[in-house]
Amino acid sequence: MAPLISFRGVGKVFPSGRGEGVRAVDGVDLDVEDGEIIGVIGHSGAGKSTLVRMINALELPTTGTVTVGDRVTGSLGERELRELRGEVGMIFQQFNLFSSRSVSGNVGYPLRVAGRPREQRRERVAELLDFVGIGEKARQYPAQLSGGQKQRVGIARALATSPRILLADEATSALDPETTKDVLALLKRINRELGTTIVVITHEMDVVSSICDTVAVMESGRVIERGPVYDVFSAPREPATRRFVHSVLHDRPSEETLARLREHFPGRIVTVAVRDDPAVRGAVSRVIAGHDVRGTIVYGGIRELAEKPFGSITFELTGDDPAVDALVAELRTHTHVEELVQEVPS
Repeated sequence: MAPLISFRGVGKVFPSGRGEGVRAVDGVDLDVEDGEIIGVIGHSGAGKSTLVRMINALELPTTGTVTVGDRVTGSLGERELRELRGEVGMIFQQFNLFSSRSVSGNVGYPLRVAGRPREQRRERVAELLDFVGIGEKARQYPAQLSGGQKQRVGIARALATSPRILLADEATSALDPETTKDVLALLKRINRELGTTIVVITHEMDVVSSICDTVAVMESGRVIERGPVYDVFSAPREPATRRFVHSVLHDRPSEETLARLREHFPGRIVTVAVRDDPAVRGAVSRVIAGHDVRGTIVYGGIRELAEKPFGSITFELTGDDPAVDALVAELRTHTHVEELVQEVPS
């Protein structure tokens, strides 16, 4: 079965006054399946927003093709573009509500633009406000709402035309943790009950781990890694993905922390990856016990994702170098192991 959204060799270059322009997206191949929730993550400037804006043709590729359903976005006329955009709802970080319109007016705006009759608009708006849990706020204005309520209005507006696809661009970045949890639960419900495919742009790993089925990691305009969320986060293949995960999880000592650890633990310090594999968890303790080496836990961080653990534990290994070398080599046959060498200032 063909994917709902497909990027093939997609590149996007923005003109600049310096010759070749700015390459925001570079040679991306990526599929999004119908009904999934995919997170697109990466640090600021990685190309996430530009990539996702090509789904509803707010940006068109400089090279390659973007296919949504059976339509290649770059070949669509104005009428076909309007039809496509009616099938793709968008939720924004700063809500983008009309301050002069009531909650009902904001939610009903896309329906008005689409030419829906007044009574049909009224019924649809009431249905959506009840669905997102703010039916009693219909006559209020954005200035009277909390951040979470504003985002619920934004979600209701994005759902007004019954889109097949929902794009969420840093939709929870302006919200407090408890409100973020509620909004993510609502997005999960939309996916489950309405079957809407959701593409989430974020730099927050907690957002991806809470609701996404799969994740695509971007760096310098490229998708460098893609797969099920647990697989990518618990066993990242690319250095950029590992840096992203560790910067959020804080499961490995920083250079400053490592320097402090070395004041108290003079042995060799190694970090061992932990994931949901009983054989791996048993192997770590068994391997350490099987060598003439003392292993002391000095740092670590384990969290749960999809009800499975992942993270890492840092050990001080004390013993003769050949014995430690043998232990590390055996551990590496079971899981990822990194020896931490403190950088010496030049």
